[in-house]
Amino acid sequence: MSHVGVGPRAVMRSVAFLTAGVLAVPALAGCTSEDPSGKPLAEQDVAAAGRASVSDGGTLRWAVDSVPDTLNAFQSDADVTTTRVAQAVLPSMFRMDEAGSPVRNPDYLESAEVVDTEPKQVVVYKLNQQAVWSDGREIGAADFAAQWRALSGKDSAYWTARNAGYDRIEKIERGANDLEVKVTFSRPYADWKALFTPLYPKDVTGTPDAFNDGARRALKVSAGPFAVKKVDTKGDQVVLTGNPRWWGEPAKLNEIVLRAVPRDERVSELVAGELDLAEIDPETADEVGLAAGPRDPATGTPLMGPEGTPAAGPQGRSAAQALRSWAIANGSDEEAAEEEVLAREKRREAEAKARRRQQALSGFEVRKSLEPAYTQLALNGADGPLADERVRRAVARALDREKLAEAVLKPLGLPAEPVGSHLALSGQPAYADGSGALGEQNAKEARALLADAGWVPGGPVKKKDGEEAAGAEKDEKDKEEKDGKDEKKSEGDDEGTYIVGEDNKNEGDRNDGGGDDAKDGADGESGEKHSSGKNTAQGGAPGAYAPKGTAAPADAAAAPLAKDGKALTLRFVLPSGPGSETLRTVADRITDMLKEIGIGTEVTKVPDESYFKDHIAAGEYDLALYSWPASAFPATDARPIYAKPVPAADGSLNVAQNYTRVGTDQVDQLFDRAMTTLDQKEARGLLRKADSRIWAAAGSVPLYQRPQLVAARENLANAGAFGFETPVYEDMGFLKKGAQGSRPSAPAPSSSPSSPSS
Repeated sequence: MSHVGVGPRAVMRSVAFLTAGVLAVPALAGCTSEDPSGKPLAEQDVAAAGRASVSDGGTLRWAVDSVPDTLNAFQSDADVTTTRVAQAVLPSMFRMDEAGSPVRNPDYLESAEVVDTEPKQVVVYKLNQQAVWSDGREIGAADFAAQWRALSGKDSAYWTARNAGYDRIEKIERGANDLEVKVTFSRPYADWKALFTPLYPKDVTGTPDAFNDGARRALKVSAGPFAVKKVDTKGDQVVLTGNPRWWGEPAKLNEIVLRAVPRDERVSELVAGELDLAEIDPETADEVGLAAGPRDPATGTPLMGPEGTPAAGPQGRSAAQALRSWAIANGSDEEAAEEEVLAREKRREAEAKARRRQQALSGFEVRKSLEPAYTQLALNGADGPLADERVRRAVARALDREKLAEAVLKPLGLPAEPVGSHLALSGQPAYADGSGALGEQNAKEARALLADAGWVPGGPVKKKDGEEAAGAEKDEKDKEEKDGKDEKKSEGDDEGTYIVGEDNKNEGDRNDGGGDDAKDGADGESGEKHSSGKNTAQGGAPGAYAPKGTAAPADAAAAPLAKDGKALTLRFVLPSGPGSETLRTVADRITDMLKEIGIGTEVTKVPDESYFKDHIAAGEYDLALYSWPASAFPATDARPIYAKPVPAADGSLNVAQNYTRVGTDQVDQLFDRAMTTLDQKEARGLLRKADSRIWAAAGSVPLYQRPQLVAARENLANAGAFGFETPVYEDMGFLKKGAQGSRPSAPAPSSSPSSPSS
């Protein structure tokens, strides 16, 4: 997702840019003495450099998705840019390290530890004695207490997104001196390190009015290496400037300008020299990578032109003139010769434009890592075929997750390993591959699950107008007559048809799943619906669209399934925006995998702005692709995603953030136990058990960790693809002449078969 971004931790689970029955669950993760968490699959790539190698001064122009509607990270409309600002200008008690674990931030904390567990859990924070707000006041217990009261959930006048953790605090008081803050919990809370990051001054959290409105467009008081200079909604930018009262290492940059630039316009802004740092899509990364490749030692221009052809030289015009003279001298048609000359001129101009574009991009490089977020296939278990756990498990067992991960990550030179947990990513302490509770890909067992659920290959399908059902019972002659009509009908109006799937007669022509066909087709219009089988214009299989009642082609890989007169066809909803090509490619491959076990899909592409709100959150889908950010505190942050939906007072179903509507009491209990134990090893074991049961329920299938591709100016240090780690804003800057930043070595190539690029 691209499509769905990674929001601030305080509301990270409110934005996705989703009953296990009687199951034989295998031995659960966490029962072995060997640590299964592993290492992060990719390092951060920020051109790391020591502060002595970074120049003082300068402005960093950083592309973001939007100017935030609020600077209060604890409000529901906070976004990724809100998080960026908060990280740069506000205290954070703990930061994320390279493995996605919380570590004490020494700029604000000398120590923080649990000092008592009986009769109540007590945590004492010892603050850095130099830590002050930008107005000169010391950071202290009053700020902690004001934030607790605002976020505790006891006062509905505060417009808060959530109160997890703060609702477990009983009281906050001054410790032995002004530098100590003593927090007493009413109930044990394992994720106490998640609290007070960011920490707002009491001026913001002290009253509902100040909390609700005072920090939406300005932060008058801050306490980070930077301060908010202005939020310019007309200029689509937020300007941060150095904080003169900052007590830590002084910021190398004078200013950071966070500019809202749409993703499809970023390459143009890079070419124009208007940006220094921008997250980009794979296509732009290819272009930047080419521009940064080998160059002519004399001119400095790239040696390769568009499409890998030699860059054109100044002889282009004389060559065109020579062609015209030769054509006329040899009696060729002069008009045709003129047309060829014009075509050559256009090609020459295009090549010249491409050279200028490459020259402008040659000062940038692509920094890449893996985001602390993963993309999943969500299966809506509220109603329809997927309400049956056997069908959900069959869908999950049909997926080759390794191939899907390779299709996205391998062409980018990133580790292409499927994600094995819903609750953590490789390298994080809670990570363990729990997919064994579901089982490996197995089409035969997937078909058996479907058969057990009553879905019959080639079963009768009722006509819309209520006429007699027809299907496998029809004799061969009748079938052949209908097949003949289908071929004619597929070229025209398809009213009154249904999707019966598609054979794989042309599978060899579809480039291992047909991803390119769907991506390159004119199918990006809002709300346009596509069948997995509708490719007759490209030589698709006969019978892909057929009148209701027509049996599947005899040579189909798997006969389409039906039950109670209805075909097994799932609604697959996808975003249509320009930044969602990868999702659509993955969806194409999933569609083909499902077709192999007899499941049809009906793809609907909708505008990005309505994709989540009107479809995912509203439950208007069967299958969907979107991402969740990884959390250092999964017991707190993941629970609302996988908690069992409960009836609300008005009779509706309260799903919280469980947009798949699939949950169990047992999973809820495991989360609750993990949240209350202060034994980290025990907590990890409980979370791994919960994850195994989430796998078994098959409400969502983690696929791959999202790629993180960033175009950065070559001389920009300590910024780029951050991976798990929290950015260190005071160290960002431009390298001194002759200095170089260090970058991670390329990962070892995978030994698995190559998959086409997405």
